[in-house]
Amino acid sequence: MAKKKTAKVAKIVKLQFQAGMAKPGPALASAGINMPQFCTAFNDATKDRRGDIVPVVITAYEDKSFDFVCKTTPAANLLKKAAGIQKASGDQKEIAGTITKDQLKEIAEYKMPDLNANDVEGAMRIVAGTARNMGIKVEGFE
Repeated sequence: MAKKKTAKVAKIVKLQFQAGMAKPGPALASAGINMPQFCTAFNDATKDRRGDIVPVVITAYEDKSFDFVCKTTPAANLLKKAAGIQKASGDQKEIAGTITKDQLKEIAEYKMPDLNANDVEGAMRIVAGTARNMGIKVEGFE
């Protein structure tokens, strides 16, 4: 929904929903927006990403209007899916799963808009650090 020129920002809320499955609830109520309208807009915008977790930044205005920006799926979820595991290791030394360098590059390229990296190589290092913390080994990448 487009903001009006006179509307002041009331609140900025960061939430995560399943793609295409947002429902009115307490998390949205705290934003102070028209929940059914947001849910419809969010579900329409994310229907092609079904099954993924989608972080969203909602800017709520004083007149109850809102804007939202969908971010990329969290790297941890993408890494677990690529490694074929349900849960990451609680201990970094324990290997929970393994991914290839090509899978790492694919995840890094997808995450590029949301990462603080200048190139794909830098993004790969960031995602590899996340994998290491989760106990996921990246074959062929040091």
